Amino acid sequence: MSSAVYNITLLEGDGIGPEIVKNVLAILSASGLKINWDRCLAGAVAYEKIGNVLPKETIKSIEKNKIVLKAPITTPVGYGFSSVNVQLRRHFNLFSNIRPSKNIEGIKTPFNNVDLVIIRENTEDVYAGLEEKIDENTIHGIKLITRSASERICDFAFKYALNNNRREVCVATKANISKLADGMFLNCFREVAKNYPQIKKREILIDNLCMQLVQNPSQFDVLVMPNLYGDIVSDLCAGLIGGLGVAQSANIGENCAIFEAVHGSAPDIKGLGIANPTGLLRSAILMLEYISENEKAKKIENALYLVLKEGKTLTKDLGGNSSADEFTKEIINKLSIV
Repeated sequence: MSSAVYNITLLEGDGIGPEIVKNVLAILSASGLKINWDRCLAGAVAYEKIGNVLPKETIKSIEKNKIVLKAPITTPVGYGFSSVNVQLRRHFNLFSNIRPSKNIEGIKTPFNNVDLVIIRENTEDVYAGLEEKIDENTIHGIKLITRSASERICDFAFKYALNNNRREVCVATKANISKLADGMFLNCFREVAKNYPQIKKREILIDNLCMQLVQNPSQFDVLVMPNLYGDIVSDLCAGLIGGLGVAQSANIGENCAIFEAVHGSAPDIKGLGIANPTGLLRSAILMLEYISENEKAKKIENALYLVLKEGKTLTKDLGGNSSADEFTKEIINKLSIV
């Protein structure tokens, strides 16, 4: 049994963030993990309190601890401050976003054989928000693709496949239209693939990928793609396994990692006690695997999946009538038998 004590930065987020954080921390504590949580501000709540969406104290904490568990942070649509998520990814060079999508027994979906992982380049492309106002009627949005970032993410995808016993890496682009930018990404994939002869390679256009995913998702294994495509397709794949409420996510850099729920802050259900903590809990499980607490990660995962499989104590979004606290308590009860 590990006796390690971990120092981890905690961003409780906005809306339902503090609620799901409370439940996830209770489960982690019940598993026997010893974690010193450095609670920091970010997003709308930080702006309201100190006038800065990403305070220096938060940056310093992350620089020191190098591991973050992060709840949803509100990003205004079409106005207001820029995405805190994007700022964090840029500042800490979190170049890879990992989004596993695998069916969970007990959650009914149109498909029962989904088991794929999206590896998304996380620092550039249109998603980086590089925009320029030319005049009142014209905006230029810059699609930034570099060879170094493209090679790095493709190499990461092949290493991920190799380390996780995956059979294939498929690259998704729109290189038939974006011949320079997406063309470079595709060419980088082809070059990197030569270093991994034991892994199958595949190429697909992003629009065809979307169609194929909703027809036969089981044909895909590891998918690698530029930032914006990855953002869109990863949410599509979350829909294949039950929605954003159960999706997990990890942002990995060379010296830092942030694990976060991918759903929104849901201010409409704030304080009602019904916010499902599953997405953040599954992201925390990825965090435990990252710090090599694999035994506890598996124990928590098994307890969660047992509760979902039994279907007796589920939150409203999963088709049940239980509160988030009741759902959490049931997972903690299951820790003693899994």
